Amino acid sequence: MKKVYPDAATALKDLVKDGQTIAIGGFGLCGIPEALIGALRDSGVKGLTAISNNAGVDGFGLGQLLTTRQIKKMISSYVGENKEFERQYLSGELELEFTPQGTLAEKLRAGGAGIPAFFTRTGYGTIVAEGKETREFDGKQYVMEKSLTADVALVKAYMADKAGNLVYRKTSRNFNPNVATAGKVCVAEVEKLVEVGEIDPDQVHTPSIFVHRIVVNATPEKRIEQRTVTAA
Repeated sequence: MKKVYPDAATALKDLVKDGQTIAIGGFGLCGIPEALIGALRDSGVKGLTAISNNAGVDGFGLGQLLTTRQIKKMISSYVGENKEFERQYLSGELELEFTPQGTLAEKLRAGGAGIPAFFTRTGYGTIVAEGKETREFDGKQYVMEKSLTADVALVKAYMADKAGNLVYRKTSRNFNPNVATAGKVCVAEVEKLVEVGEIDPDQVHTPSIFVHRIVVNATPEKRIEQRTVTAA
C-alpha cells in the first residue's frame, strides 16, 4: 500500500470530518506537525476534540484552530501561552478536560496498547479525581483514568522510510510516539524520506504498522515559543 502523499492537504482530504477526535503530537511548539495542522485548519472541519499536551500559541500550532473556532474541546495538560485559549475557556466557548502531563502521556500509551484504563496516584484528592473511581492499593489511594484513542493521529518525525517506519530527533520525540499508536489512522509529517531498508531497525522509534500516511515537509518553520537572549 502506498503511504506517501504529495502534500498535507491531500493526505487529510478524505480523512478528517466534523466532530472527530484528533490527537496531535508535540510539546509546546517542539515536534508539532506544522503542515498537517495548517491543512487541518484549511479543511474547515469543525466541532473537533483535540488531544494535545497544549494548544500552541496565538496564531501558530493548534492556536490557529482556536482562532477559526474549529476546536470545541481540548484534552490537554498545559494551557498557558495562548490568550485566545484563555478567552474561549473563560467565556464558556471551549470545553477543557485538564489532565496531568504524565497521566496524559499514559492515557495515550494505554489507548494505543489496547488497555482501557489504569490506576494512578496522581490527582487523588484534587479536582482531577472528581467523578472518577478511586481505589486503595497497599494502603495508598489511586484514581482510575480511562485511556485515550483518536479517530486521527497527526505526528511529526524527523525521518521515515516509504513503509512508514519513523525516527524522531531528540526532544521533538516527546508525545509523538504515544499519539501515533493511539490513532485509528496515523498521518506522519517528516523532514526526510528514505527508501525501505535505509533505517537501521534498531533505530526505529515508531514501527510502520502504526503509520498509514506520510507527508514530507523538508523545511518546517520550527518556531520558538519564547526566545531569550543575553544582552551583548
